[in-house]
Amino acid sequence: MSKYLPYLCHQYFFFLQVTTQIDQNLVVMQIMEEIAIKHGLSVLLQEKPFQGVNGSGKHNNWSLGTEDGTNLFNVGQLAERSGNPDIFPIIIAAVVKAVDVYGDLMRLSIATPGNDFRLGACEAPPAIISVYLGTDLTNYLDAYRHGNNESYNPIVKTVSFGASAVPPITVPSEDRNRTSPFPFGGHRFEFRAVGSSQNVSLVNTVLSSISAKAFKDFADLIEAGKSPREVAKDALNKHWKVIFNGNGYDPANQAMLTENGLWRIDSGVEAITAYTKPKNVQLFEELGVLTSEECSARQTVLLNHYIGTVEIEALSMVEMINGHIIPSVKAAGVDFKELVDAVATIRSDLTAIHHTVDLVEKANKARTLRLETMIAIRSVTDAAEDAVPANLWTLPTYKDLLFLDQTTLL
Repeated sequence: MSKYLPYLCHQYFFFLQVTTQIDQNLVVMQIMEEIAIKHGLSVLLQEKPFQGVNGSGKHNNWSLGTEDGTNLFNVGQLAERSGNPDIFPIIIAAVVKAVDVYGDLMRLSIATPGNDFRLGACEAPPAIISVYLGTDLTNYLDAYRHGNNESYNPIVKTVSFGASAVPPITVPSEDRNRTSPFPFGGHRFEFRAVGSSQNVSLVNTVLSSISAKAFKDFADLIEAGKSPREVAKDALNKHWKVIFNGNGYDPANQAMLTENGLWRIDSGVEAITAYTKPKNVQLFEELGVLTSEECSARQTVLLNHYIGTVEIEALSMVEMINGHIIPSVKAAGVDFKELVDAVATIRSDLTAIHHTVDLVEKANKARTLRLETMIAIRSVTDAAEDAVPANLWTLPTYKDLLFLDQTTLL
């Protein structure tokens, strides 16, 4: 596998080696924060800072290329340079297998605290790991696994806007499903569920590792005497369920995908614990990527990061309730007992978390506080905001925060 290099590409399809673009992305994040401070602003690299408003994420465009620059996901280029049009479906079959077997690792790689709120809403894909191939490629692979020998020739459509001032655009057949976590966009796959706060090193380590494992499995079978087509066909038949081109937001589709056995991990805590599952430890050790001890250490770090994030958010909520909301409610003559009880509940839950020894249990308690208790308390504080006159409410409202140019005299 040393001849094959993982690549990232941005929206203009300029491919660079993955390590270079990871570094560039980190530099951009750092520059954004430094420039914002100079202008009295803050950059929110948090996936879901506002309820009911689109969260912030990254689209990790990923492909594989040879040392001579041949893109293994570019069907035409691959066939031309290799002289073999039968390689492409085998490569795609390997990726399909990788996503089906190691979808839990893909979910682990995007398990930031903010993604617990972002995934499954506001254009972010749900926490169900599937792969979108588009109608043309799916039909081609379906025919391939049933014996068809024709080459893949994706259809390209031209869309006219009906206005002379706007030129027509070319639309690839594999147009990207906005509700899919891992669509094939022509020449690359796009992991659309990555959190905006993330260093995407783990994301690309996982994508490259699970693909390398699938390629190794294919090579072992071929070297043992099976034909490449037979290996690819068997993989497609076994893992076909992970291919899904429909609407990922539809509750009926989500129920169907869950029932079919796709990886569905709604909680970041549960996703993080995939690090130490035997099959995943075996994968990383077999490839020489991580040892068992390193997997355990990374899981510990991520769980502690999650717990620490929840504690910061919970104490911030207590400070806002005690320092702003209760005084405002008092000034308005509105009953505030429910708010006092809410503060007591948060403090009690934090104490329980601090006294829990087992790290996974501790993280699960933090998850419950964050995703259940604090969400319920949020409804209490929202009701208080509705009951208090604007001149007595001392916290910035969403209108203040999101429409600063309209609410502040410059």
